[in-house]
Formats: sequence, structure tokens, C-alpha cells
Amino acid sequence: MLRLSNINSYYGEVQVLRDLSLEVNKGEVITVIGANAAGKSTMLSCISRTVTSFTGEIEFEGERIDLLRPDQVVERGLIQIPEGRLLFPKLTVRENLELGAYNKRSRAGRKEGLEYVYSFLPKLKEREGQMAGSLSGGEAQMCAIGRGLMANPILLMFDEPSLGLAPIVVLEIMELIKNIQKEGVTVLLVEQNVRQSLKLADRAYVIENGRILLEGTGTELLNSDQVKKAYLGI
Repeated sequence: MLRLSNINSYYGEVQVLRDLSLEVNKGEVITVIGANAAGKSTMLSCISRTVTSFTGEIEFEGERIDLLRPDQVVERGLIQIPEGRLLFPKLTVRENLELGAYNKRSRAGRKEGLEYVYSFLPKLKEREGQMAGSLSGGEAQMCAIGRGLMANPILLMFDEPSLGLAPIVVLEIMELIKNIQKEGVTVLLVEQNVRQSLKLADRAYVIENGRILLEGTGTELLNSDQVKKAYLGI
């Protein structure tokens, strides 16, 4: 479904990604782990085209998208849920959700999309008239996920969804991501919670200094001595 081939990305003269290649197949949960500043978020930004200073090729469903505008990427059903949620704090939960259906492919079904999100995330229905800025961290993350679902994604990319959340809420978010996969949405997950994200993954990649260091099934990497030593403190 998604293929990155030899991606090299730069911030000014600093190279962030180095010949990075990976694949995401339809129906999978793919987890990407790595230390801070390893290049994980930059990779997602290249896919979304919010970072444009890179070389290499990105294909989505057989079509090159590395020269498209961000809105054209969204129109194809490739949706990113950003790090830090980035909700509009002075808009209500419902207004934030409705903004997720701004693109043409999901706008016509906005009402049905809202009903689906409320059935999938009933807490958001309870909070629909509440200002997004007053939500708890877990509720805000659910709202960000709901906004992403409103865009009718084929592939949903998560950037650090557990960031700043209590451990019990992290488990809820991971379970929610698994349920999204069961609904037929392919998932690309960038996450620092190594143990939980690898448990969730069909396959996984480890990025180090902008390069793919390891790849395998989630179970294989969870049992890898290299991963245990570097990321799990074992």
C-alpha cells in the first residue's frame, strides 16, 4: 500500500534521513521505533508532504505522491494524526471533529462520519459541546484520533500517540489503534512506548540516525537482544 524508497531528508545542511526504505501492506499495523531525533517524525512529515526537502520516492497504492501537495495526499486517504494532538482549543469537540471532514472525499459523508466516530468513541459524544482546550490528555488524543477518522482514511499514521499520557490511558489508546485496524484501516505507528507498540505490531522497523537498523515482526523485535538493551533497559 505504501512504499518509501531511498528517502534522504535534510534540515538545512543537516541530514536527517539516510537512504530510508520501508513498506506498509494493506491491513497491517506497522510500528516504527527509535530514539529521540532518530528521524521518525520527519519520515511521517515526508509522507504527508509537510516536509518537502527530501529526495527519493514515495508510492501510495501504486501512485507516486512525493511531488503532491499535502491536501492532495489527504484526498487519497493518507491521514496523519500529529504529535501533540494539535487540536483547536477554542473550538468545541464537535467542531474539531467536523474539521477532519474538510477534504472533498469525506465532506459529503460528514454527518455519517460523525455518527460513526461517536459510536466508535462514545466519550466524544459526551464531550461534543465542550471546548477542546479543556479536555484531559487522553480525551484530547481521542479527539485527535476521531478527527483523523472523520477524514475517511485508508491508511492512518500516528505520531507518538502515547506522548504525555498516563500508563492506563496509553493502554486504552493502543487498544483503540488495534480496533481501528479491525475496522479495515491500515496503520503506520511511530511510537516511543516500545513494549506496547511492538506488542501491537504485525511488523516493525527500528530507525537509528535516520537509517533502518532492524526490521521484523513485532514479536521478533520485542525478543531482540539489541532492542531489549537499547530500548527496554534489559
